[in-house]
Amino acid sequence: MNSTSERLKMFVVAAMFAAITGILAQMVIPLPLVPITGQTLAVGLTATILGSRYGTLAMILYAIMGAIGLPVFTEASGGFHIIIGKTGGYIIGFIFAAFVTGIILEKTRFSFLYAMLANTAGMLVSLVFGTVQLKYVLDAPWDKALEWGIYPFLAVGLIKAALASLIGVQVRERLIAARLLKGEVPKSA
Repeated sequence: MNSTSERLKMFVVAAMFAAITGILAQMVIPLPLVPITGQTLAVGLTATILGSRYGTLAMILYAIMGAIGLPVFTEASGGFHIIIGKTGGYIIGFIFAAFVTGIILEKTRFSFLYAMLANTAGMLVSLVFGTVQLKYVLDAPWDKALEWGIYPFLAVGLIKAALASLIGVQVRERLIAARLLKGEVPKSA
């Protein structure tokens, strides 16, 4: 397959992962200001499977899809007002989280241990972006912004990081073995 068709294939795959993120965004546990959603699980899976370049592309596509009004954000919402609203920092943070997660894995290796480290770092990146925007949009003091934007999500975030790591590494290995994804063919255990 030539490089142009390979890039096109990976662009389509990134778009599919953007759509998966929109689907997982509908898994919601309501909290007063910011709900717990499946989005961060999708970000971790995307970056673990696709790496930094295409994982980041998938999250950019996801943010664009939602910003133009497609109902891919939490509770089937969409629109630019969400990007600039109280939870928009998390969505912008997904782009950077995917990059950080993917780059850590590319610089180390795609194993559960490194994926857990990378997904935890990515989760923290997304939480920081979200909390900073939450603080400024609500004009809240830092202690309240941390209370609303980070603390409720740490434990569940670690669970999602573990799931993204476990599932993501296995799916990535299988896709590489099937020659559906570029990368080093995993060695048999």
